[in-house]
Amino acid sequence: MRAVIQRVKRASVDALGRRVSEIGPGLLVLLGVRRGDTAEAAEALAEKTLHLRIFDDPSGVMNLSVTDLGGEILAVSQFTLLADARKGRRPSYIEAAPPEEARRLYELFCDLLAAGGLKIERGVFQAHMEVALTNDGPVTILLDSEKTF
Repeated sequence: MRAVIQRVKRASVDALGRRVSEIGPGLLVLLGVRRGDTAEAAEALAEKTLHLRIFDDPSGVMNLSVTDLGGEILAVSQFTLLADARKGRRPSYIEAAPPEEARRLYELFCDLLAAGGLKIERGVFQAHMEVALTNDGPVTILLDSEKTF
């Protein structure tokens, strides 16, 4: 699994002609599910996301997590995070999980985040979405279950 985690002041998703989700201060998580990813990878990534210390403490040091602050999380499935653009000009998405597998692990990831007690919003799986955000910092972190855990 690969995740791009952005610290945001606000974020929203429009799809299917309407606003489907929005959050205030917290994290926007763009999640790509790789072929062969497991429930254990989803668990590890959810745990890391909930406790990643990328928010400022009163001294201005990034020492607090979204959980510490009671922030919100917007999780959006994005298979293009698994793009391989090393050859040619058209990216290959061969590493991305098939839709059924990706949906199962995306939903599991979101459910695990929700079990942390925070407000969790979701994008619309396999829909064309417009994602808007106000990045705070900017702070953007890339996590990859194959390289990080």
